This record gives sequence, C-alpha cells and structure tokens, in this order.
Amino acid sequence: MRTFQRREGFTLIELLVVIAIIAILAGLLFPVFARAKRSAKQTTCLSNLHQIGTSIVLYENDFDDIFPYAVDPSDKWASDIWDQSPQWKAQIASMPLLSDALQPYVKSPEIFHCPSDSGTEYLDDHLPTKLQSSPSMYKTYGSSYLYRTEIAFRYQTQTNFQLPANINVLFDGAGNWHGDGHQINDGDLGDPGLFDLLRSFRYNTLFGDFHARSISWDQMNQAWSTPL
Repeated sequence: MRTFQRREGFTLIELLVVIAIIAILAGLLFPVFARAKRSAKQTTCLSNLHQIGTSIVLYENDFDDIFPYAVDPSDKWASDIWDQSPQWKAQIASMPLLSDALQPYVKSPEIFHCPSDSGTEYLDDHLPTKLQSSPSMYKTYGSSYLYRTEIAFRYQTQTNFQLPANINVLFDGAGNWHGDGHQINDGDLGDPGLFDLLRSFRYNTLFGDFHARSISWDQMNQAWSTPL
C-alpha cells in the first residue's frame, strides 16, 4: 500500500507570495491611516480655535466688548514686522501674550497647542523674517497660533467689524502644518518655486464672527486684505 507523508510548512515561493500580498495591502492602507490621522489633528486644531473663540467672548464681556489687548509670539520675538507702525511697535513690550491674557477664561492651556505644530523657521506672511521654534511653536512660545494684532492696537470690537465673517482673528503659525508643502527653509527664499510652495499651504483660522475653518494661502491673503 502506498503511503504519503503530509507536508508541513510553506515553500519559499508561497512565503514570498504572502509577503508580497502583505506589502501590497500595507501600501494601500498606510496612506489611508495617514490621512485619517491628519484629519483627526485638523479637527482637534479647529476645536481649539472654537474654544479660544469662546474664551475671547468671555474676555470681551469683562472688557466692554473689546478684543484682547495682547500680542502673539511673532509680535513679541520678531517685533521688526511693526517697523512701519512705530506707534504700535512701542506698545508691544508692555502687552501680554494672547495665551496669557486669556488664561482666566480657558480650561486648559492645551487649547493653544495645535497637534500638527511642528515648529517653524520663517514667518509665512513676513518673509524673510525668522521666528524659529523647535520642536514646536507651542513648546517654544506657549501658543501654536498667531493673532491679527492690529485688532488689539485699534481696540476693536466685533460689532465694529465691517465684514466679521471675512476677518482672520487667529490662525495657525505656519501653513505647512496642515498643507501639502514642507516647512520654509533657507534654500526656499531664493527658489522660484517658493510661490508654489506657499500656495500649497493651508491654515486653520478663527474669523471675526467666531467661526473656524481651514483656508488656503490665497484665501488667507484675502482675509488679510479685508479691512477692519
């Protein structure tokens, strides 16, 4: 009687086929997971801005509806951006950071921390002004967000805004955190591709009517051009 010995294990070819299938599946799934993680961070960041907006409303209730008289890290540590407005630049040294001014109205300082904050080397909207921060803007300065400080200098109230839904009040410190491009570095400043890099950036932004959403670099420029 003929007997057969049962084969155990896999052949090398079978193992290679399995490994190839796993590699293909990983290649398909990893980008999905990366997008999901990125989306979750953006959602958290927008939630932060909503909460900060609520804290600003509480602040205004105590200060005759006036927006916080405060500055952001770029004002404090790169004050040369205000050289064309010396009357405002002179006030910066005595003004608190926005994150400090709002502390009595927030549950946790963590709402000033964007989870995508990976630091920055240059200010996107004031090139080539530097604002170096590592490992993050939050770790270095206590806030991932920048403030349209002209609002504070003018003692602005929300009811005085001409187009509150179009005015950027608070926004990401760098557009690469939620955009597709890399952080601006020294080599980018003289590169003709700098404009394309900037146009790949996105900013989570709190507006004057206290809604928050993600906007492109072009939309951010439109917000900056909206008069108070």
